[in-house]
Amino acid sequence: MFKNFSDSNPPDVLEYLILTAHLAEYAEWDNRPHLERMRRYTYVIATALELSHEQSNLISLAAILHDVGKIAIPVAILKKTANLDPAEYEITERHTLEGARLLRRSNAAVLQTATMIAQTHHERWDGSGYPEGLRGEQIPLSGRIVALADVFDALTTRRSYKKEMPPVEALELIKRSSGILFDPRLVGIFTARFEELQAILQSTN
Repeated sequence: MFKNFSDSNPPDVLEYLILTAHLAEYAEWDNRPHLERMRRYTYVIATALELSHEQSNLISLAAILHDVGKIAIPVAILKKTANLDPAEYEITERHTLEGARLLRRSNAAVLQTATMIAQTHHERWDGSGYPEGLRGEQIPLSGRIVALADVFDALTTRRSYKKEMPPVEALELIKRSSGILFDPRLVGIFTARFEELQAILQSTN
């Protein structure tokens, strides 16, 4: 369906991916604004890396499916507002592998990219992430980009279990995590393009 990705089909592709990703998290929250921000954040970061428009668009579309594996997580855990216990954390972390399992059977470029993102967007630069403890450039670039965008969005938006953080404070936290949680090069780009990223946040809240 998505084998020949081009500028002629993104509206249909985008609608399909948003619907799929929304249904995966429907029981937890209305994630549609989050999905739009993720698409736009990742496109800004990717283009700042001087990736082509086609590559940047591919990553930004695939990013919509980063949490599709949550469809396999019990609703009681997804909706829990109290702290998760260790067993529940372990179950929640499986969404990375479940997402990759659901997506990997396709030959379509956008879904192949989404497979890498789903599996690696919780990996961390210093190797402290999951599910495989990858470090540095062992983590695919698409996963590194989505990791940064996802944390920024999580910090700056209200969820059932927390209040939002001011964007500038979130930026400072991300900068302090450069070389620890996040690719230092991407943090530099994020900082340089912060006004544009902040405008995306404000326009979708």
